[in-house]
Amino acid sequence: MQLIPRHDPHLAVRTAGALTVAVLRGELDLVLVRHLRPELDALVREADALAVDVRALGFCDATGLGLLAHCARSTRGRGAHFQLVCDQPWILRLVRLTGLDDLLRPEPVLRPLPSPALPVPPPSSGPRARAEHPV
Repeated sequence: MQLIPRHDPHLAVRTAGALTVAVLRGELDLVLVRHLRPELDALVREADALAVDVRALGFCDATGLGLLAHCARSTRGRGAHFQLVCDQPWILRLVRLTGLDDLLRPEPVLRPLPSPALPVPPPSSGPRARAEHPV
């Protein structure tokens, strides 16, 4: 995915390996949701793994929570990884009170993507393997 650099004071996007991180700043209300939704929708469609970091928000209302829920549902709906990074008690309380904690699953810090399990090669049964492990 190739992102066009923007000078938006409310959204910073960076990549960390396969993970795309969207950092939101400001007040996530109706006005900012309308401003950010097209960009976040593009990230949801294109990112292999998306983390939305809301630790720099000063305010979040129901419209903002709705946008976060939309991002989580859409990203996971297409089989991609989604992570909400939030350590602010007042946002965590809103998430809990609205029953969105199972969907959003907020984490206090950005977690790296789990590494895919590497297949373990089967033990060799050739002459060398037998010589190294005498019976």
